[in-house]
Amino acid sequence: MHGLLSFSERKEVAQFVKDKGIRILNLCHVPEDGRLKTLSFSAADNDRVEEILEYGERIDGSSLFSFIEPNKSDIYLMPELSREFVNPFAATPTLNVLCNYLDENGHHLDIAPKNVLVRAEEKLRSSSSIALKALAELEFYLISKPSPEALFVSASDRNYHESTPFAKFEGLRNEVLVTLAELGISTKYGHCEVGRMLGKDNSVIEQHEVELKPQGLVEMAENVAIAKWVIRNICLKYGVSVSFVPKMALDHAGTGMHVHLCGLRKGENVIANADGSLSLDALKMIGGMLKFAPSLAAFGNPTPISYLRFIARKESPMHICWSARNRLALIRVPLWWSFKKTNKEFDCCRETFEYRAPDAFADAFLLLAGMALAVNYGLENQEEALKIAEDLHVETSNKKQERSKILPGSCSEAADCLRRDRRFYEADEVFPRRLVDKTVDKLKAYRDGDLWKRLMEKPDEVEKLIGQYMHHG
Repeated sequence: MHGLLSFSERKEVAQFVKDKGIRILNLCHVPEDGRLKTLSFSAADNDRVEEILEYGERIDGSSLFSFIEPNKSDIYLMPELSREFVNPFAATPTLNVLCNYLDENGHHLDIAPKNVLVRAEEKLRSSSSIALKALAELEFYLISKPSPEALFVSASDRNYHESTPFAKFEGLRNEVLVTLAELGISTKYGHCEVGRMLGKDNSVIEQHEVELKPQGLVEMAENVAIAKWVIRNICLKYGVSVSFVPKMALDHAGTGMHVHLCGLRKGENVIANADGSLSLDALKMIGGMLKFAPSLAAFGNPTPISYLRFIARKESPMHICWSARNRLALIRVPLWWSFKKTNKEFDCCRETFEYRAPDAFADAFLLLAGMALAVNYGLENQEEALKIAEDLHVETSNKKQERSKILPGSCSEAADCLRRDRRFYEADEVFPRRLVDKTVDKLKAYRDGDLWKRLMEKPDEVEKLIGQYMHHG
């Protein structure tokens, strides 16, 4: 009975609830912290189910968004009938319905991240006739129970594509792939990532990745939240812990959420020319992304731990540059298999470029909204964008990285960059002013401007701080 459902009328949903013996109706939503939230109703009364689906429910917005003041906090959850799924983890038959946020007048809540992304996508489409599709790579660490002895121990950080028995959680990861498919979320693949270490109690700490298939930006942001929810619930089932923390340990591989972008115009991918080379449009898009990379960190790297990942490197970007294939570049153009003849119907998003800075603590809606605006800027400002792309193109074989251009080193610095670029984000009211204000305030409140300089010689303090973020995001 699991699977993504799509209904056009609330009566269809109510009939499904009745026919399938659904006993709980969950209104699910993704607020500021990026986690899937739930408001539950008994589904025993069919008329009540229809009422909930038509009118939604009033909730406290100030408990979900720092952008909303407590003295005017009532907002509405409004079900979206196009995205429902039967909860695969509930003991009682349960239907989850994704929702949007409305203000007190029944309009789309302007500061809700999803609605920001909708406006950013529309601005890009109306300006350039381009629709973006995104693919997110979700990296995470799985942590076993304490053990008196660790079996089949392999070398630290040599875990890439490892298999059972050296990979302890291959079966768990494959269950994630199967469950996501049952919920209608397509994946590209899953595999062990580089990171592997032993805990002090002989627990195995192992890095994995699940890569999602390209989707429209709103759907991808929702899929990221659902995928994290699925991963955590499957881990709970097996008594295993999971963390999306950007840095698990100072000397071990960091955890990112790389985002691949492709641009479609009239259904055709504009990233590559017919001969497989990078197109002029792609170069303009890359130039726009590089220009606004410092302020995009405010949305893609929202905690102090995010910047420890940059400082410690381990294939994490720090310099603002782009390259073909080089994994130390901020933007990378992956191998395209251009010598293979492929079916365009299935491979329209095969050519992408990859933005490697974000981590899974990002607000995926705001991050993708900012990326869409940066892409649009590059397309609208051709001369400037192409110059940026030319200046910051780095191939290690024949050119050194431009050391003067680096990503922010802290939340505080990212906030300064966002404040500097705020007119860009606020143009055409895509990002509301108060959302930008609150984002700056939240980042500044970490007071982490010189945090890592103070802590780098204090490994116990670093470990303690990392521990505070183990289940963030």
